[in-house]
Amino acid sequence: MNERRIFLKTAAAASVVAFAATPLAFAAENTNYTNIIYTTDNPGKWKGKEAIHVPQVTVTGAKVDLVTTHPMSEAHFIVRHTLILEDGTYLGAATFTAEDKPESSYELPAGYKGKIYATSFCNLHDFWLTETMV
Repeated sequence: MNERRIFLKTAAAASVVAFAATPLAFAAENTNYTNIIYTTDNPGKWKGKEAIHVPQVTVTGAKVDLVTTHPMSEAHFIVRHTLILEDGTYLGAATFTAEDKPESSYELPAGYKGKIYATSFCNLHDFWLTETMV
């Protein structure tokens, strides 16, 4: 089980870094990536599951809080949150176990204005994205 978690963490981190280096328009419905990254507007094959998979973003000053309202069990849980700036700058990530609450906090750079991309990765329902303007 530990090797699987290490693999999932590594795969999620690699995905975020790879995708963050390119414009995030690939999450739009009219691209070839609609079944790779899921959003509230584009839940793809997971239609009806978006409410508990997309990360909810709250920005208070320079603090960004992410919450995914997903039940957590050994068989089905949120593995990771990640926060990325519009230019691809990686702000951080949190990795979860089935016993954790999928909640994380990050600090924006001083005076940051622009888009932020929050991700949530479910071990059964893939990679979810929320785009927010700060």
